[in-house]
Amino acid sequence: MEFIFELAIILLASKIAGDISVKLGQPSVLGKLLVGILLGPAVLGLVSNTSTLEELSQIGVILLMFIAGLETDIDGFKRSWKASTLVGFSGIIVPFFIGFIAGVIMNMSTIEASFLGLLLSATSVSISVQALKELNKMKSKEGTAILGAAVIDDVVVIIALAFLMSVAGGDVNLSMIILKKVLFFAGAILAAWKLVPLILTKFAPLKVTESVISGGLIICFLFAYMAELTGVAAIIGAYIAGLAINITKFKHEILKKTETISYSLFVPVFFTSIGVKASFEGISQHLSTIIGLSILAILTKLIGAAAGAKLAKFSWSSSLGIGAAMVSRGEVALIIAAIGLESHLISQELFAILVIVVLVTTLVTPPMMKYFFKKSQSQKDIKITA
Repeated sequence: MEFIFELAIILLASKIAGDISVKLGQPSVLGKLLVGILLGPAVLGLVSNTSTLEELSQIGVILLMFIAGLETDIDGFKRSWKASTLVGFSGIIVPFFIGFIAGVIMNMSTIEASFLGLLLSATSVSISVQALKELNKMKSKEGTAILGAAVIDDVVVIIALAFLMSVAGGDVNLSMIILKKVLFFAGAILAAWKLVPLILTKFAPLKVTESVISGGLIICFLFAYMAELTGVAAIIGAYIAGLAINITKFKHEILKKTETISYSLFVPVFFTSIGVKASFEGISQHLSTIIGLSILAILTKLIGAAAGAKLAKFSWSSSLGIGAAMVSRGEVALIIAAIGLESHLISQELFAILVIVVLVTTLVTPPMMKYFFKKSQSQKDIKITA
């Protein structure tokens, strides 16, 4: 029952912290992230990073990306493919090369420096999705470009990681990894076209409570599972599931009820759990490295992705807002870091440093997004008034 008590603390603290954050002019997600640090072992020790918390957190991020898919403007998504491609690739190229140079300066081997560059190229927009919702940007051109770029980023970085591991001598079949991803996307598109509407149509008339939302969640979790199974992140599978349901007549009912389930329990747990994982043990010994890599991680992704957005004809403020949304490395970078540690491409010491760097990028993303998008909106208002 101890976890039940911790869960009550998480929900209470995250809601209060989110409210305080909004009153201070920041997105609520920032308060939820910070209160996680406060509750976790790093400060008060009221909440432990248990496997149960991890599982609930995983459900939270899956549901968050599922909601993002449900809320995506499909027509805008189709129109934004060029912008998404430019943002995705420029947001990979700049961090990779600057990260590689940083690795060389830190006396890493070519393979290790390449791994550092690849890790800095990763993006997780699960935090950005919540900020986009609060800023009413989910269905905007910027929002659709960000979500499309995140899918591209995830696929390209994972394939590049597989290539690097094969070069490093790991037991990796690059052709099989690429084939799995191709099969997943082909299967997901086919299922979205044929199976998803059929499943929901069959579930709707069932004489049981909440049959439609149950059907939607089944689709979400199956897509997420198959994505993870084929080496694509579960959050991408969940997002595609949301897109699939987006074009059905059940969209609004599933969205409304999924939001109730998600934001009352699973999503607050996800945001808070990120802070709970923080550990500042021995931080003073590596403070300069942490600061240096954090600045590098923030600026390279911000500038790289913003450059791609500018090439796609966005204004500078909107471009920087898009770049800011891509800054958070989140769980994607943590997974890559864990692979690097297991494969002896990074040391335990560097792994601990990178975990803090990932946390820093996650914390700065919401306020940066708010600043740049608010500036962009102000400029639009001035033009309209003029």
